[in-house]
Amino acid sequence: MIEAKQVGKIFRTSKGKDDVRAVDGVSFRCEPGRVFALLGPNGSGKTTLLRMISTLMSPDAGELKVLGFDCVKESEEVRKRIGFLTGSAGLHEKLSGRETLEFFGKLHGIPSATLKKKITEMVEEFDLTEFIDRATGKISMGQKQRIMIARTLIHDPEVVIFDEATTGLDVLAAKGLIDIIRACRDAGKTVLFSTHIMGEVALLADDVTVLHKGRQIYSGSIEDLKESQVGESMEEKFINLLETADSNLKKEMASC
Repeated sequence: MIEAKQVGKIFRTSKGKDDVRAVDGVSFRCEPGRVFALLGPNGSGKTTLLRMISTLMSPDAGELKVLGFDCVKESEEVRKRIGFLTGSAGLHEKLSGRETLEFFGKLHGIPSATLKKKITEMVEEFDLTEFIDRATGKISMGQKQRIMIARTLIHDPEVVIFDEATTGLDVLAAKGLIDIIRACRDAGKTVLFSTHIMGEVALLADDVTVLHKGRQIYSGSIEDLKESQVGESMEEKFINLLETADSNLKKEMASC
């Protein structure tokens, strides 16, 4: 599971006057076999929070654990157990898809014979045959995305994180990724994905936390959110949550 307790992150400036509180007192719990959505507009703190969970950043306050391992004190153990997929390719354009999977498989310490078999399985599972031996700089974005998914799952991680992973994908490629997220959930993995698209949350999520300006403005099951009286459509509910949060923040600032 993933567990966050009152997590905070501040980006400080040299003079200290324009410090940015990117994440402010966020708490939640992601359970195995469920899809947890981190929803919020651009700049809400989603990516910063995911980078802390994946040990790329350290929180300034609070506590983050993945499968019981502390993301700061036991970062190496955390990295062994997570797969992290973003919307940007991050592929070496001169390496083929097969070479990419071999490289990351070796990084994770997978024995050569096991890795070869694993890559063969992934080529079939993600339909990579046509382009697996081409340089990744010469394949389409949708094809790159399938290589990236295979790279993310090559070591069979127990926790999978998707950060705005459908960005730039066409409808068919996005649907393929949504199917992968569902398959990870059905396999009993802990799945956390961030998005600013309400439709993706409605399609996929079991649980959701909404962030706005670094603060947590909603946390609960998707069913509770659907049944709430905050707006008619899911998009209206989302917008109304943001507007209410802005109103409350103005009142808070006015009282200071």
